[in-house]
Amino acid sequence: MNQASGQNSENFAFILLISSVATIGGFLFGFDSGVINGTKAGLDAAFNTESFASGFNIASMLLGCAAGAFFAGRLADHYGRRFMLIIASVLFIISAWGSGISTSSFEFIIYRIIGGLAVGAASVMAPAYIAEVAPARYRGALATIQQVAIISGLFMAFLSNYFLADISGSSLSKFWLDYETWRWMFWMELIPAVIFLFALFFIPESPRFLVVKQHKEKALLVLQRLYGSEAGAAKLEQIDSSLAQDHHKPKLSDLLDKASGKVRPIVWIAIGLATFQQLVGINVVFYYGSVLWQAVGFVESDALLINVVSGGLSIGAVILGLVLVDRVGRKPLLLWGSIGMSISLALAVVAFSSGTVDAEGQLSLEGGMGILALVAANVYVVFFNFSWGPVMWVMLGEMFPNQIRGSGLAIAGLAQWLSNFVVSLSFPALLTGMGLAFAYSLYTIGAVVSIFFVIKYVYETKGVELEDMEG
Repeated sequence: MNQASGQNSENFAFILLISSVATIGGFLFGFDSGVINGTKAGLDAAFNTESFASGFNIASMLLGCAAGAFFAGRLADHYGRRFMLIIASVLFIISAWGSGISTSSFEFIIYRIIGGLAVGAASVMAPAYIAEVAPARYRGALATIQQVAIISGLFMAFLSNYFLADISGSSLSKFWLDYETWRWMFWMELIPAVIFLFALFFIPESPRFLVVKQHKEKALLVLQRLYGSEAGAAKLEQIDSSLAQDHHKPKLSDLLDKASGKVRPIVWIAIGLATFQQLVGINVVFYYGSVLWQAVGFVESDALLINVVSGGLSIGAVILGLVLVDRVGRKPLLLWGSIGMSISLALAVVAFSSGTVDAEGQLSLEGGMGILALVAANVYVVFFNFSWGPVMWVMLGEMFPNQIRGSGLAIAGLAQWLSNFVVSLSFPALLTGMGLAFAYSLYTIGAVVSIFFVIKYVYETKGVELEDMEG
């Protein structure tokens, strides 16, 4: 069968539909990560906490994310990609309800950790599922929809928080059913979480997982629905031959090179990709956006509005990445992103270095330096979101051979979220102890080093079939 006939038999509408369902997990990933941004005042008042944004309450979710990513990657090899997404949707529902109904800081942390488990699972399972159902030539674009969904979730969380606070007066004000507004900020997440749960029952399991589990008849039905009769049968043979010769069940030890006993190079590359995505400091903007902009002199309402603007710019940047990822490739986008982030972060450092600190410890930027900081930070967000934001997840979902994809994602996801935890937990201490200029200097160094990492270690995966990925 020639390539043209194979392409003509693809059911693109079905592939797009099931990929879009998987990316609702990305939307919830973004919403759950961003909703905390506008609830600080309400949580401080409800739980009698000080400096909530600099405490463990925010960072605790990230530990749940690390555990969720690791265990979802491992369990997905036993129970399936779709099954783990269903579990994630249930956890999102529990977390959204519980975070809003919590009556103590401890109770709130428990529900946020549950939410973290859901976010971690969705973060690795959605790109893996999309990679395993999408044809190679537009796999990158479909997987990039995941990042569009993440940023859209962040944007909608910021927008929801902004409008709820505006309608009620503040996050502390009583709102519907006599509950405080900040609680409703969390409960808004229940709408997409419930939609996600029901939609997942209408998509098939990953055909590559079904082959790994030796459910070849089921896999063939899914593949033929995706690619057509002849192409589906041919793909089944390719997938089967790509697995380990003895067809053993995937296990963590598969990540070791059998000859040397050392960790496979591809695993270290994946860990590097996952770690550098966080070392450039992007989640400081996501988790501490309002705190950051108030630190450079903006009032609370303006800071929340800047979050909304940044979210809109991010969506536009990710769409640009979606257009380019299957045209120019993964490696060029990563390289351009690293260079752009290095320059914009360095400019932000220059702006922050010019500021003065008042008696209350608040940083103030005079004249054009405040504008430079605002522009540099948003340019940085744009460069991140058309490069490292989507491309890292695209590559993690596709770069591993079929036999080790679940285990590889488990390790890379764990590294990604632990790095996120370290960066997010350290920022408040850096902000109060060393200042914004020092903190952003560290992120600038991370961006500069990532340039050399991409040049030396990252290889191109554009257009490569999953069965041809080398381990």
